[in-house]
Amino acid sequence: MKKRKLLAMALSSIMAFSLVACGNSGSTQNTEPAAAEPAAEPEAPAAEAEKPATEEAAAEASAGGSTDITLWTYPIGGWGDSAVVDGLIANFNAAHPEINVTVEYLDYTNGDDQVNTAIEGNQAPDVILEGPERLVANWGARGLMVDLADLWTDDAKAAIYDSVENACQSNDGVFYEYPLCMTAHTMAINRDVFEAADALQYLDEENRTWTTDNFVKAVQAVYDSGQTNVGAVYCSGQGGDQGTRALVNNLYSGTFTNPEHTEYTANSEENIKALELLKSMDGINFDASIAGGDEINLFCNGTLAMAFCWNVSQEKNNAETIGFDVLPMAFPTDSGDPELCGGIWGFGIFNNGDEAKIAAAKTFIDFMANDQTQVVESVKASNYWPVKDLGNIYEEDELMTEYSTFIPYMGDYYQVVGGWAEARTAWWNMLQQIGTDADVATAVEEFVTTANAAAAQ
Repeated sequence: MKKRKLLAMALSSIMAFSLVACGNSGSTQNTEPAAAEPAAEPEAPAAEAEKPATEEAAAEASAGGSTDITLWTYPIGGWGDSAVVDGLIANFNAAHPEINVTVEYLDYTNGDDQVNTAIEGNQAPDVILEGPERLVANWGARGLMVDLADLWTDDAKAAIYDSVENACQSNDGVFYEYPLCMTAHTMAINRDVFEAADALQYLDEENRTWTTDNFVKAVQAVYDSGQTNVGAVYCSGQGGDQGTRALVNNLYSGTFTNPEHTEYTANSEENIKALELLKSMDGINFDASIAGGDEINLFCNGTLAMAFCWNVSQEKNNAETIGFDVLPMAFPTDSGDPELCGGIWGFGIFNNGDEAKIAAAKTFIDFMANDQTQVVESVKASNYWPVKDLGNIYEEDELMTEYSTFIPYMGDYYQVVGGWAEARTAWWNMLQQIGTDADVATAVEEFVTTANAAAAQ
């Protein structure tokens, strides 16, 4: 049974305020559980008042018959579950029976390879659901995506949070993503283990924050209590690397890129100091045999006392296997102001040269992300939060209310810098080098050289 103290339900309204301040008939393939909750009835989003011109194009295209489009989706909460997606597509087909949607489900182990193979074979999907690091910084930068400017009406720009809008466009202002949902990635601790080790004294449990010094003390206390595997700097691949980046950057207020998102800055004194600290700590192991998903499993089965790869979906997805009280936390920082890596997910369209399919794809996106009666259901299916004010859509959900604490801690969305795919590979290679006792400053400098060379291409 969970025994942590839940935050007041008013946190959701605080979250919304903080975000504004931050400025076919579809045939599907298999997967499993959980149907989406029915949508609440929100106020009509601003985007409803200004419909994109693509609806007329889609109507004209369908006048002579139906249009078939393909949707490929990474496992963004329930968007990776055919039972949920079938329901969403049924809603769409009730409004647009002239558009048939076929779905393929991707994972983060093989999904990128599947997409790249499809691109090479001129068989890319029409619509894909993922984030700016792929839609904007990768496929968009390679000239493979459709400009979605007509979806980004003035009303849409006014409704969607500024930080999200900025992440969905290239440096030259081309929109390759239309966003649906967002979250803040956190870390988590086994509260039972920390309590037994008398380590809870080092946490601000109400605000879910802790200082770097207290993080070190807490890890040492847990280690001394007999839990020798406290945390793992996982580095067998790129999976979950947002956790290791946030850990390193927060410890001494380092940065991963410059504010303009034109170069990598991980070779700062702050980041080097953070990596040297982690390497020196009892209970923190650099583990080249596991990636983020493996770390989650080890945390959930009690092998590790903390996880750096965590968010609300991980707790929901593993609820049946977790036998202890999970306490989600922001990453420790010397400044007292954590900056969490955010996730922003939305839709992009591959330019397959078929204007009818492109128009139909835009109609699908507009329905899922803007339709007054659909958008809440679309967001809830993700298990995350909306990218615009839809009211308190999780008012009756205690877990979502608890995790809403972290949304105001979201930092810069830097994952749109050039050379992102190469930088991610170079990052885990660097962590492996440090784990085998390479000089930290040398390894970090090699990472930055490799990443910036990729960004310059």
